[in-house]
This record gives sequence, structure tokens and C-alpha cells, in this order.
Amino acid sequence: MAEMARKITEALDVAQATAGQDRPELQKVIQEMADSGFTGVSLRVHDERGEWTGSAGVAELGGIEAPPVDGHVRIGSNTKTFTATVVLQLVAEGRIGLDTAVDDYLPEFGLDRRITVRMLLQHTSGVFNFTGEYFEDGTFVPGIPATMAGKQWVDNRFHTYQPEELVRLALSKPARFEPGTDWSYANTNYVLARLLIEKVTGRSVAEEMHRLILGPLGLTGTIQPTSETDVPAPHARAYYRYEEGGQTRTVDVTSQNPSWISSGGDMISTTRDLHTFISALVGGKLLPAELLAEMCTPESKAGYGLGVFVQETPGGGTVITHNGGMAGDAALMYSTPDGSRTLTAALNYADDAALSMGAAFQEATQRLVAEVFGSAQA
Repeated sequence: MAEMARKITEALDVAQATAGQDRPELQKVIQEMADSGFTGVSLRVHDERGEWTGSAGVAELGGIEAPPVDGHVRIGSNTKTFTATVVLQLVAEGRIGLDTAVDDYLPEFGLDRRITVRMLLQHTSGVFNFTGEYFEDGTFVPGIPATMAGKQWVDNRFHTYQPEELVRLALSKPARFEPGTDWSYANTNYVLARLLIEKVTGRSVAEEMHRLILGPLGLTGTIQPTSETDVPAPHARAYYRYEEGGQTRTVDVTSQNPSWISSGGDMISTTRDLHTFISALVGGKLLPAELLAEMCTPESKAGYGLGVFVQETPGGGTVITHNGGMAGDAALMYSTPDGSRTLTAALNYADDAALSMGAAFQEATQRLVAEVFGSAQA
């Protein structure tokens, strides 16, 4: 039955992709993304014209097959939106206080008593980012061997880290600023959020994710891993480039142990599931109205709410969004505030320590947003 369901889903995806060829402007953008250096791109758009899916590029280097239009992908920091939603659902259940000191729940870390749950979700706690910190003067302070570490990350990519280990490393470094006085993106905040979920429920974050989000929404293509290394089929492949002995080497890193990023970005999903999730979230199916309003209220520096960015579109509208990259995989997730128009995408590429695809990534996402949401009303 599972195999039959998979074949039916693939057939529907092919039919949708074929039917959607009346959106040449979308196909053009993703083809240009592939031409700019991405191995493969898969895009899903829901709007007043219905659903459109398409792909460009290839599923693997040297191959000829296009990426699957609903393949699995490591979604990187889109994980943060899922994790924040679980925390807020536990707030709604009365098990967590949004403005309570995190130290009340996790006293074993000796956290600054001024750090609240809200600050974790909004990246205003000031804690050091365990994957490394970039400072305004251009300096970089490393943490664990993350993807900025080149060959060291490649050699270390199957190592298992415990979430507590990542937090303790971060807390061994000076805080970036006083709690609540500034904003700085730190994966540590969301590993603490994971531990908070597990402490107050007595269950794993994967169990709570399934109870509160994946099960109710039927997100069968979405996985909250711990140290599992594989990505379910179908999927495009992810790559990483590094220098060794004066030569550039490119390795397939589709399989890796995601515990190095933990709830900062470890989840796997599909463009279909990301659409279902973000439209349900902003549509009020997962959170009470007052907590959804809190989630979508941005701080002033970066426009970050509680696990989502709130951004203006070229047409004067607003999108609720989070994107994420994860060592050769990336995912995009955008929605209008009412969920009536969404854009979700999966990208595959060759990552490297210099983040050389960063500029192409930013330019491509801006073009997609302008194309899909440019005429959206505020």
C-alpha cells in the first residue's frame, strides 16, 4: 500500500508539473537558479491560480534526471519554525511560560536569569552560537567543526553530538550581549528550546513534534531526526567542496549525522509538507490567535518574530517566512499572513566553507519572492 501511495503521489506531481507549464515565468526563474550554480531546484507555489510545481537542474552531479518535484530535503533552519511552534503550543497548554526564565526549567546550565523563553525563540538572549559567531568587524569565532570548517567538518560529519554538549560549549564562550538588548541569530537558542520541550514533557522532541504538528497535519514526508544519517527517497543529492593539498575536492554529503546542528536545523521535509505546515500555521490551525499574533510580531533589528521572519514584499505586502541551508541542501518557505499564497522550494548545491553560493541564494530568493508575492496585498 505504501508503494502504491508513493506511485500515485509521484504521478500527481508529474501531472501538476505538466499542467503548470502555463507559468513560464516561474520555470524561467528556477532554470536561472540552476544556471547560476545550484545543482537542482524544485518549486511549489499555491496562489489564486491554483498549485504549480516545477523543477530545474539535475538530481545529482553528472546526472541527467531532474530533481523530484516533491523529494525529501534537509530543511535547515526551517526547523526553527517547527520547534518554535511546538514551544508555543506548550505555552497554550499552560506548561511553559513565554516570559519565564529559562533557568527555571533548565537549572543545570546556570543560564543568566534574565534570559526568557521568548528570548530564545526571538534570538535576543545573547548566547554564543555554537556553530561559530561572525562579528561586525569581520572576525569569526569558531565553535564546533561546522560547515565553515572545510575538511574538518567533512571528516567529522558522522560524529554524534549531544544537545547538552552543544549548549555547554556555547555557554563556555562570552555572551554576545546582555539578554534582551540586541538581536543575533544563534542556533544555541533552539537547542535550548529542544531541551526545554523535552524537560517539561518528559518526551523526546520527535515525539512532541509528531503529537502536536506532524500527526495532526498528516505530514508523512517530514522527519525530526536525532542522529539518523539518511534522507528518505526520493531526493536530490547534496555536496560539499573543500581544499586539500592545493586541490578542490567535492564530496557527496547527502548522508550525514545531523546532531551537529540539532534543533538549529536538523529536520527533513518536502515542499508539499512545508506548504501544508506554513499555511496551517498562519491560518490559525496550530496556535491560538493571541500566540500566533505574538509569533508574527517582529523585533525591530532583523524583523524576526518567534521562529519566523516577517518581511515586506516588493508590492507592499507582507510575508511570513523562514529559509534554511544544511550543507548542500536548502529549503524556502514563504506565506502571506492569511495562508492564501505560499512558496516552498528545495535546493541542492555544493556547499563550502566560504559560503560561495550565498550571493546566488539571496538573489534567487529575492527574485522568486518578487515573482510570486510582488502583487500581494498588505
